[in-house]
Amino acid sequence: MFSAFFADLQQFAPFLWTGFVTTLKIVITAAIGGVLIGTILALMRLSSSKVLNFVAKTYVNLFRSIPLLLVLMWFYFAVPFIYQAVTGKFVSGDTAFISAAVAFTLFEAAYFAEIVRAGIQSIGKGQSNAAYALGMTYGQTMRLIILPQAFRKMTPLLLQQTIILFQDSTLVYAIGVLDFFRQSYNRGDLMSLLVPYILFAGLVYFTISIIATYAVQHLQKRLKI
Repeated sequence: MFSAFFADLQQFAPFLWTGFVTTLKIVITAAIGGVLIGTILALMRLSSSKVLNFVAKTYVNLFRSIPLLLVLMWFYFAVPFIYQAVTGKFVSGDTAFISAAVAFTLFEAAYFAEIVRAGIQSIGKGQSNAAYALGMTYGQTMRLIILPQAFRKMTPLLLQQTIILFQDSTLVYAIGVLDFFRQSYNRGDLMSLLVPYILFAGLVYFTISIIATYAVQHLQKRLKI
């Protein structure tokens, strides 16, 4: 079985690489978008405005209370409908990929928001008070003083959450995205080599996650120094 698997793997490797690139696109898009939206949500949570605080808190609690697979299914059906309602046109491109990218971005934003909020709160109030004493506005203080220090502290946590995002990306299998796992599963099922392909896919995810985790731990030690 495994000899046939290795022989078939050499032929199918380009398609697996295409699937892996798709996985990376989803992870990178969701990580960048999630951090940006999460930062806005964190600032809203820390705002003195009760309305902004309530909206951000509701958003975070909502997405952290719903299974990711359910969110993926929602957006898989909702994104084309909303896009058509707003623009009057059908979604052009890979609907499943776009839906997955949007779902992961908005879902991860809730988790990134809490990381960013904790990072901001870890900066002493003396920093902001000193900035205000120099005549800086709230926006300038956050952009130039607080957020750079906060992001330096919370970088390991953001990267750790990105590793979890990478692992969770296998769930896009449920909506038909041809990511690395889906490509492996389909090929294994087609060639009656399902077990070797699933084991191989698991080994790839495990290896990348372990290497990334050790890299984050090393980075965390360097930042402490």
